[in-house]
Amino acid sequence: MAKLNRYQRNMAPEGITLEEQEKLITSKVLVMGAGGLGSGVIMNLAALGVGQIKIIDGDILEESNFNRQIIHKYKNLGRAKVISAKDWIQEFNPDIKVELDKIKLNEINYYNVIQGYDIIVDCFDSNEAKYMLNDIAIRHNKILIHGGTKGFNGQLTTIIPSQTGCLSCIIPRAKTFKNDVFASFSPVVNTIAALQAHETFKVITGKGELLLNRLIVFDGTKGVFKTLTFSKNPTCTTCSNNNFTLEFHQNIEE
Repeated sequence: MAKLNRYQRNMAPEGITLEEQEKLITSKVLVMGAGGLGSGVIMNLAALGVGQIKIIDGDILEESNFNRQIIHKYKNLGRAKVISAKDWIQEFNPDIKVELDKIKLNEINYYNVIQGYDIIVDCFDSNEAKYMLNDIAIRHNKILIHGGTKGFNGQLTTIIPSQTGCLSCIIPRAKTFKNDVFASFSPVVNTIAALQAHETFKVITGKGELLLNRLIVFDGTKGVFKTLTFSKNPTCTTCSNNNFTLEFHQNIEE
């Protein structure tokens, strides 16, 4: 068992119980992306004491990343983001077990990546990747903590297959995706990332009320949050039992 002294303030009055802290310490979370959202999520999960974190990202660290990807150090410029993220975790909290994979997730290689993990945090930065991850989570009955930002705006929700609607229920999948690049600001990114980590904390501990069929929308220009409700679309091509084909591709590259 990891050292509990560092988590004393988690378990102070109006916090969590020892049993709930132990749930965090024995939990496993899969973080998809080690960029802006991923940095904030990883930082908060490590601080909470999540015992095992797996990080997936195929990119290397570039100078333009530093305006929002807060766990990465300049000395790691040009290195894989997953390696840089692992270095940060091991320096910050050496009790945490870290797994990583420097790959760009796709429909061919994902199967072995998700094995053993029931909670997936969506920190991808493209809509195409987010819808792919939504499909994978529904297909394999994984809890998905969705988050996204665009300029001064952000959103998040928690998707549980068979219990909630999915990303395609909120906004139907586009036939084609544009690879547009938008502004990304650290305060906005880290606001959404912190809330994603908090949703993960609630899933693990059972503490509080999850964002089920509720989408939180953050407007950074006004400093306001709005809650939008949605429901499962019975004709959704992703999560409707009548329309979704259960398939997977075994990863044979290992």
